[in-house]
Amino acid sequence: MSDTIEKIKCLIIGSGPAGYTAAIYAARANMNPVLYQGMQPGGQLTTTNEVENFPGYVDGVTGPEMMVQLQEQAKRFGADIRDGWATKVDFSGDIHKVWINDAIELHCETVIISTGASAKYLGLPSEQHYLNMGGGVSACAVCDGFFYRNQEVVIVGAGDSACEEAHYLSKLCKKVTMLVRSERFRASKIMEERVRKTENIEILMNHDTVEVLGDQNVVHAIKALNKTTGEVIEIPATGFFVAIGHKPNTDIFKDYITLDETGYIVNTPGTSKTNVEGVFVAGDAADHVYRQAITAAGTGCMAALDAERYLASKE
Repeated sequence: MSDTIEKIKCLIIGSGPAGYTAAIYAARANMNPVLYQGMQPGGQLTTTNEVENFPGYVDGVTGPEMMVQLQEQAKRFGADIRDGWATKVDFSGDIHKVWINDAIELHCETVIISTGASAKYLGLPSEQHYLNMGGGVSACAVCDGFFYRNQEVVIVGAGDSACEEAHYLSKLCKKVTMLVRSERFRASKIMEERVRKTENIEILMNHDTVEVLGDQNVVHAIKALNKTTGEVIEIPATGFFVAIGHKPNTDIFKDYITLDETGYIVNTPGTSKTNVEGVFVAGDAADHVYRQAITAAGTGCMAALDAERYLASKE
């Protein structure tokens, strides 16, 4: 417990497009926002080498560069950007209490949650190597599929999202090999049928990914195990897409904020409002459908405007 309690008008928990956009709007509205960047300053985009689908960047931009620019824009309007992450909250009263790094206690009039969601990966050392290198491993076909036009790629997953991403890739890539780790899909029948009917999607059931192969810089093949026969095969590919789900970073809020069955924050439709008055959500912490930088930024704007109107109603 800290000796000094800091009072804040608008606290933003988490960075990335949602958090920084909320900070820009809140700062311009004289809400004196304080933003704590979290354990991954800049969010998931810091692991994305090229962003070509965010409006305004004619020649594209790297994820880290874009996040630095958003951060500097928020600072220009007076947002207080700080290192640290929220470790505990208490939203049971009129004053929203948040603890940073288990040490700093904040009492907030409004809170904007923009903690995002983390993509799940297989955890293979080779997968993590090429993910960090930016050389062929991705968890977002919509974000990165464009870079593999007319190439061969592999995607692992069995749910609706995996099927949707495989189908998306099939429109760009010469061939898509889909590795399903069990003997059946988890996806809805209509999604399963869609990929099965797509000519350039090859589905390998009951296959595990063993290793991502490459020259230490870029991917050139995927080694997979047929769990039925024990045969190990190499699948030529320049891209490896992991579509096994995301985990929203919302655990510390579960005692106060309504979450769905997978941990995403439930907001009032058409707004950023949560079940707790004065607490708002932006970005991937509530979005399990789109998960794009542009939609996250849009909800960051919504959250700041909703917070501003909430404060005005209390005056």
